[in-house]
Amino acid sequence: MDDRLPPAALNRRTLLRGAALLGTATAAGTALGGGLAATPALAGPAGFPSYRYVRDAFAKPLAYDPTGEMIFPCVRGVYDKISGARGRYYLYYAPHDAPGGICLAYADRLEGPYTEYPANPIVDRMLPGATVSHVSSPHVVWNAASREFFLYFHGENTTTRVARSRDGISFTDETPILSTRLVPNTTETSYARVFEHRVAGKNNTYVMLFMGAHTVRPGVRKIFWGWSPNGWDRWQFAPNPLISPSGDGLTDISGPHLLHRNGTTYVAYHGGDGRIHLTEVGNNFDREVHLGVFHAPVASDGGRVAAPCFGTDGGVSYMIYEAGPRLDARIRIARAV
Repeated sequence: MDDRLPPAALNRRTLLRGAALLGTATAAGTALGGGLAATPALAGPAGFPSYRYVRDAFAKPLAYDPTGEMIFPCVRGVYDKISGARGRYYLYYAPHDAPGGICLAYADRLEGPYTEYPANPIVDRMLPGATVSHVSSPHVVWNAASREFFLYFHGENTTTRVARSRDGISFTDETPILSTRLVPNTTETSYARVFEHRVAGKNNTYVMLFMGAHTVRPGVRKIFWGWSPNGWDRWQFAPNPLISPSGDGLTDISGPHLLHRNGTTYVAYHGGDGRIHLTEVGNNFDREVHLGVFHAPVASDGGRVAAPCFGTDGGVSYMIYEAGPRLDARIRIARAV
């Protein structure tokens, strides 16, 4: 693949430069990911902060790095959920290309640097129910009702799965929950992210945002959504896209992340132009108001930023994201300014 292809020359692999999905975290006394702390910051779309690069997530090369790319960051604060954790924060990430592999790192500060778990990957492509070419795009939530971590990931690109864990490291009971057969006119359904969010009339506690490769034009890769009462099963999926790329002048978008601010709900996501965009969808997912660029790469980002997750540590807001070309991307940390 030629990573110098212009945005207009997109296909599935070039879109994957920005198809990493976003996670959230929990810091001391502050919920992370849903609404950002009210810290002084430059105003972005809808008044969200702007962010400035601080450091790479890892201070040294990784032992498990089969494809030269580490992307799809999702951070969870675990200090108030489990005992004996390796750090206050767990960072989940993965390469995309085969063999993939869901990986773990940890730190005592949201800003890092993070230490690689010595036995990565914690989930590989040899699943209990199937052997796939790769597993990737981890997103982890803490399910308070069952006191478990739920891990969402894909393998193949047509299938999203969930697994469960008591300690955030050993995941079991891998179960497929989403595939192209459940969403009409799609050839891919992946890069799912799940959030606690209730939508009127759905009798749900969780929503899922995911990328669907859509055969109905205009646009190809779009953001779809689903809902569940418990985050594990009884998932239902809307047949039509929640967000289409044409509103941003693009053909492909992916990597959705849910955000709350101003009494309403937004989705941040990656575009095929290498930038992160923002659209208001409303609390009941009944709007589609495109608000423009949420975050653009600086010179050191290699022309591309994607997969943001958000958190607050010590009253300071952070964005953890991936940057760089598709086959050489790394996870970076930025601070609100």
